[in-house]
Amino acid sequence: MRGGSNELTLKAYKKLFEDLYPQLCVFAYKYLNDLDLSKDTVQEVFLKVWEDKITFQNENHATGFFYKAVKNKCLNYLKSKQYKVTERYELANLEVYETEEYYISDAVVIETTAVIEKAINKLPEKAAQVIRLSIEDYTNNQIADELSISINTVKDHKKVAYRKLRDFLSFLTKK
Repeated sequence: MRGGSNELTLKAYKKLFEDLYPQLCVFAYKYLNDLDLSKDTVQEVFLKVWEDKITFQNENHATGFFYKAVKNKCLNYLKSKQYKVTERYELANLEVYETEEYYISDAVVIETTAVIEKAINKLPEKAAQVIRLSIEDYTNNQIADELSISINTVKDHKKVAYRKLRDFLSFLTKK
């Protein structure tokens, strides 16, 4: 949907950029394996949306649009003459990248990670530290040593964190 009174305001566009930019850069990196190029690619997509005054029905529509646009821009780069000349061009990889399964799998993982990270950021500081270490496969004893707290405190932080995370993330199962 383009133009008309449904155009993105600068404030809405900025929020969309802040919400999606980090995940889209990670997503582009999966294709391009170059962080600077990934950032440039995502910024170009956002710039194009702003210049073309593209509008969206809702936030989910916008998210899906940006993932597809970034994917297509990455694939176009990988198919480009410049890439073929300067990099090893592996047709087999490109065929995998073009599959819907690859796209959906990566998009879901990145979006889920972002949602979980936002939920962890809402936790009290010590509980967030405990959960992050736990995610990195630290044992309760290792977490206690790392944070200079007792093992019972680690268990208490985990209990509080898991309860709050369940509340924060409960919306995922209600959709």
